[in-house]
Amino acid sequence: MLELRPNCEHCDKDLPPNSPEARICSYECTYCATCVEKRLQNVCPTCGGGFMPRPFRPQTSFRPELQLGLEYHPAKKKRRYSRFTAEDIANHVARIKDIPPQDR
Repeated sequence: MLELRPNCEHCDKDLPPNSPEARICSYECTYCATCVEKRLQNVCPTCGGGFMPRPFRPQTSFRPELQLGLEYHPAKKKRRYSRFTAEDIANHVARIKDIPPQDR
């Protein structure tokens, strides 16, 4: 189950569970669409993979017997931040941005 992290790990923008701006890599690193497009150029600073829009978790359980949805599995509250400096991220992005994500 996705963690649904609450913020962009680069600029700290709030990304609530229903945010269409949230982007994740395959390791769930979470960034806003602006950072992914303009700063990261679709390169995860951690793993080097690409990003996809984060799926939405239903707010309510449409099958109560399964106990699904945000009411049973809320988004995380602990904010996360990239461990890398802006300079390190820029160098990492420059090194691999021209390789399509599926070929990295």
